[in-house]
Amino acid sequence: MAKFDFSQRDSFSSKIGIIAAAAGSAIGLGNIWRFPYVAGQNGGAAFLIIYLLFVIAIGIPVMLSEFTIGRRGQRNPYGAFKKLRPGQPWCLIGIMGIAAAFFVLAFYSTIAGWTLEYLYRSVSNGFSGKSPSELTEMFSDFQQGGLMPVIWQIVFMFLTAWIVYRGVRKGIEKYAKILMPIFLVLILVICIRSITLPGAGEGLNFLFKPDFSKITPNVILEALGQALFSLSIGMGTLITYGSYISKKDKLPNTAYSVAAADTFVTVLAGIAIFPAVFAFGINPAEGEALVFITLPGIFQQMAGGYFWSLFFFMLLVIAALTSTISILEVVVAFFSEELGISRKRATVVATAIITIIGIFCTLSQGPMENMKIFGQSMFSLLEYTSVNLLLPLGGFFIVIFVGWVLGKRNVKDELSNKGVLKARFINLFMVIVRVIAPVAIAIIFLNQLGLLKF
Repeated sequence: MAKFDFSQRDSFSSKIGIIAAAAGSAIGLGNIWRFPYVAGQNGGAAFLIIYLLFVIAIGIPVMLSEFTIGRRGQRNPYGAFKKLRPGQPWCLIGIMGIAAAFFVLAFYSTIAGWTLEYLYRSVSNGFSGKSPSELTEMFSDFQQGGLMPVIWQIVFMFLTAWIVYRGVRKGIEKYAKILMPIFLVLILVICIRSITLPGAGEGLNFLFKPDFSKITPNVILEALGQALFSLSIGMGTLITYGSYISKKDKLPNTAYSVAAADTFVTVLAGIAIFPAVFAFGINPAEGEALVFITLPGIFQQMAGGYFWSLFFFMLLVIAALTSTISILEVVVAFFSEELGISRKRATVVATAIITIIGIFCTLSQGPMENMKIFGQSMFSLLEYTSVNLLLPLGGFFIVIFVGWVLGKRNVKDELSNKGVLKARFINLFMVIVRVIAPVAIAIIFLNQLGLLKF
């Protein structure tokens, strides 16, 4: 087995490229698809405030922890832990992150494929004249059909692989710089149209006028979980991207910028969706169907609905693509660096394996829905295992490693660029990663397992 030449390792070429790529990783369907319905089910503005507090207090420190491990180790998640603490079992945390990336991309690519189908339906004006019941039936028939969801999933994985195949600088960074500005323009245009709808003010009140009586322990846990999920914590993407960041770049500023971009887009997603939902008398707690069933119906009632539908699903495709790129990169970096195969071959192998697993996830939403593993469909099993087990466990052990194992001196050395920068926040940062973040993540984990109930 050939050894990987780390002296030839690719990296990001600019600060803008780093932020665009890392923000693209964090900004995905979690912002546009998941946040609106989770916020809608948990009180709107009150949920948003708690979510923002958690992003600042816990999300950024955990993100900074992942960047620190990645840049310090200059390796994929497994290789970084192995290099920083050789001969110790900490490398298993890296394996957990890579496994999470496998599982997440397998089921995430199913939903990503749905975005291509709905973009196609938008282009072909397939929502025109459809009643809510007909849109529901359309979505159900598409899921149950089997063939088209699989084809769209394969197409989406091909697009993802094509960009990753080209490398970090010429692929991931280059296309992040193209896709993220397009994404921003699209979401701003949709926001402007949404807030100009008659009756939109009620939706803005729902999003920005908090009713603190809505806050319950469960709402708090949902907000913390959404903050960690939205920022791509625990699946190795930030460690991998951190390993491509130059030693001259400022890690804290990068983390702040990525978190700010992710949060800004999350708020914009709320502005884009809730005013339209309220303007047309829709329940904001519609759930997962909000994007694929409810919104197409709303667009058909709007002047110029064809174009708004087209813009929105184009937005979803870009959001999904920038995330799938980062997740695939985790696996490709591991294959190429640890197995000693070329990056191009690693991309093909990783894509093929994940696509095959993903096809079973897609079929489990339709023709294979009655095939159960541990009482769950393949899609549900991988989603539960990754989101409820691997991601929180990964985040937990990452902050434990940075706070208690890597050591304050090494952490400060990395965050201050060997003393060039002033790291006045280091004491607060260490308190968060040693105590506050592990406790918060542990509570989410135990609650998701049903071992701790509020």
